[in-house]
Amino acid sequence: MRLIAAFIAFACLWAVMPQAHAQSLTPLTVETSSGSHRFMVEIADNNASRAQGLMYRRELAVDRGMLFDFHQEQNVSFWMQNTYVSLDIIFVGTDGVVRRIEEKATPLSERMIDSGTPVQFVLEVPAGTSARLGIKRGSRVKHAIIKG
Repeated sequence: MRLIAAFIAFACLWAVMPQAHAQSLTPLTVETSSGSHRFMVEIADNNASRAQGLMYRRELAVDRGMLFDFHQEQNVSFWMQNTYVSLDIIFVGTDGVVRRIEEKATPLSERMIDSGTPVQFVLEVPAGTSARLGIKRGSRVKHAIIKG
């Protein structure tokens, strides 16, 4: 009986987990010379969520991403350890303007990827998104937490 109860509890938890992610998605727009491009993003705004990031994910839909908020401008560094999905890492100032992009970051790499300049936000999207949509330095990112 205990084994059956444990299995049912695990199955219920597993069934709810994808819904929990879906509930935490918020809209984000990137404005480029080719137009306005909408994403649904998770927010990483504390030490634990920023440390976890997109690690251990095996896929990321083309219209999904994660927005990191460091609450003030500072130099930041990222790596791809335990991250199985190649990403474009977009470094964004307090004003919402893209300052730098690291395209096609290598999965599982421990190489440090620096912002190169102080930023408050970092947007991670599937690799190739920046080139496909024309996101480049100077593009503008809009989200409820970006006041610029």
